[in-house]
Amino acid sequence: MVSEYLKQHTAEYHDAAEKLFNSKKIFNKTFTLEDYKKIIGTNYLMLLHSEDQIFSSLSDQLAEKLNLENRKKLPLIEKDLASLALENRTAVHNLEFTSENEALGALYVIEGSTLGGNVIAKQLSKTEGFDEVTFNFFGCYQENTGPMWKNFKEVLDTEVKEQNYDEVLSGAKKLYTFLLNVN
Repeated sequence: MVSEYLKQHTAEYHDAAEKLFNSKKIFNKTFTLEDYKKIIGTNYLMLLHSEDQIFSSLSDQLAEKLNLENRKKLPLIEKDLASLALENRTAVHNLEFTSENEALGALYVIEGSTLGGNVIAKQLSKTEGFDEVTFNFFGCYQENTGPMWKNFKEVLDTEVKEQNYDEVLSGAKKLYTFLLNVN
């Protein structure tokens, strides 16, 4: 299954992202509002430079199976930017996906961040200093986080043939590399 292949082959990128965003501090309640602003600002740039491109790279059939219309996150993270009084920025790095399979790999990174974001939102909502934070992006699926992730993995594992695994991985690595270097 391509979802397991991606999980194995992107683990070092995932770990690097957790380190970049000081994720350990979330669980020991030392994560600050400045840490949160960094994670939101970086994820905003990732979505700004990838979401439309990913969505337009996917076939109508795939978009329907993925319920793509309900997976848009850019407007949600823009609300977070506004509530945190962060300015909209653009990245200096270029990002391009050359196929539907690469776009699916990039979407894997975004959907995975949503899964982790739900945990982050729950933890931070119990952390001092986060009383006024709305978590539009990290809480985007609310109680549907599990079903949305399950649907994504099922579609990915059903639609992607084994000979295309490396192409999907390429898209995931491109987006992770962008995320890790965007600042």
